[in-house]
Formats: sequence, C-alpha cells, structure tokens
Amino acid sequence: MPTPKSRSTAPVRSPWYADGLRFECTQCGACCSGEPGYVFIDESETAAMAKELELSVAEFERKFTRPVGNQTSLIEYPDGDCIFLDPKSRHCLVYQARPIQCRTWPFWDSTLETPADWQDTCDVCPGAGSGQLYALDQIEIRRREKSV
Repeated sequence: MPTPKSRSTAPVRSPWYADGLRFECTQCGACCSGEPGYVFIDESETAAMAKELELSVAEFERKFTRPVGNQTSLIEYPDGDCIFLDPKSRHCLVYQARPIQCRTWPFWDSTLETPADWQDTCDVCPGAGSGQLYALDQIEIRRREKSV
C-alpha cells in the first residue's frame, strides 16, 4: 500500500509588505490619468455607475464603455484620463459608485510585486506611502478583489 506523501513543512514566506503599507487618498486624480489603459467593469459596476448618473444601463454603456476582447472597459479621453475624471476639479464624477479596480488602488498585484514597484507607485501617487497604515490582512483583501 502506498504511503501518503508528507506535506512540506517549509515556512510560508510572508510578502515583503507584511508589516503593512501606508496610504491616504488625496483625491488628486493622478491614478485616473496618464498612460492609456483599461478600467474593466462588470454588470453590477455598470449598473451602479448608471444609477449614480441617473442613466439607463444601455445609455451608460453606449456613452461610457468599450469592448476589449470579451470584457468591458470604461472609455478614456484622448490624453488617457478616465472619462469620469472631471477635467477642472480633478475629482471622480462617480466616486460613490466607482469600480472595484478604482476602489482597490493602490493595492494591486502590479504595485505590490516588489518594493521597487511600490516605490514607483509612491513616486506617482502622493497618497501612497503616507497616511493610514493598512495591515497585511487589509491589503490582501483589497488585492484579491480584482487582479490588476
């Protein structure tokens, strides 16, 4: 009879940010502007933003979204700014209903991969690296909500 394989007793490595990270949104709009990209949204996010703007889902989709493969993304201004970043105030026009991708910034896989990635984030986001200390479990909850 075969014997069961023993489980590895190697310790699980904690992420480099195990002691937590600081972040306090300054609402500067820097995370909503810059290089062109994608803000992927699902049906519930679409419905929430449509409701916030007092539009039907169909009208919202027609005005503010684009297909990207089998996903849906918000459209952008030609300079890469999010369509919901007010050009004058630099504030989000759908802040209370903003997508998960926006709500979880800056705790994304891509910004947390290495300390250098986090430093790059701190260099472009005045709220990253300062303000409230988020514990590892708080960071991980946000990071796992959506892979970015």
